[in-house]
Amino acid sequence: MLRLYHLLLGSILLVLIPLAAKFFLPQFSPPKVVKPPVVVKLPNPNEENIWQKILGNAAAPTNWQVAACKGNAPLLCVSSKGELLGTVEINVYPLANNEDFQKKLIVAGIPPGSQVDYQSSEYQTQVLSALKAWVADHYAAFAKDRQREYGKDITFSAYPPQPVPVGKLQGIRYGFAELKQQGGVEEQHIGHVAFDGTKLYVITTAFDIGMQTGKFEKLENLAIFQPYLYAIAADLRLP
Repeated sequence: MLRLYHLLLGSILLVLIPLAAKFFLPQFSPPKVVKPPVVVKLPNPNEENIWQKILGNAAAPTNWQVAACKGNAPLLCVSSKGELLGTVEINVYPLANNEDFQKKLIVAGIPPGSQVDYQSSEYQTQVLSALKAWVADHYAAFAKDRQREYGKDITFSAYPPQPVPVGKLQGIRYGFAELKQQGGVEEQHIGHVAFDGTKLYVITTAFDIGMQTGKFEKLENLAIFQPYLYAIAADLRLP
């Protein structure tokens, strides 16, 4: 009889415990927070490409097109009849984060916090001096890297830096080639660098199979586009 009583009591508890948990436990639990649905904004694929803001006259050979590449990479696309021939890359380096160029400006006579005076010939000369020092270091770094990679099979040939306008800024055009001992060009690089008082602008393209962006697949296409690149750099909306 006792055992039957225990079995009956156990059966009742099995029924009542889940019911009690269902009705009473929620009263002691923190209220459930219902979060609003997250709305994901699809980015405009072109809104971050700096070329959209700074590209002026998009000079190009006949039947070639020049326009900011789609996406947010800082690339200018050069194409013909729907085929991408090459890209030009621009990188912008804030002076506050560029300790190396800060030192070059100080050596050139422009200490930190100096007032920018684009009309001053003295200031222009000082900026050009700092930019030439930057180019010299750039050449040295590339020459060392290529010497380590190619050894004596390749000759590093640098072009003399030339003062040129980059938009409304005074800049430097530079470049170099890697020449094969048996003849021919292994690499060719073309660049522009300018400074607006707070940022360093570096515009580059190349014939270099080792690069992913900022390059042309064919040397002859780079050679054709080269004078048009000079015209594009001179007409940029900088600063």
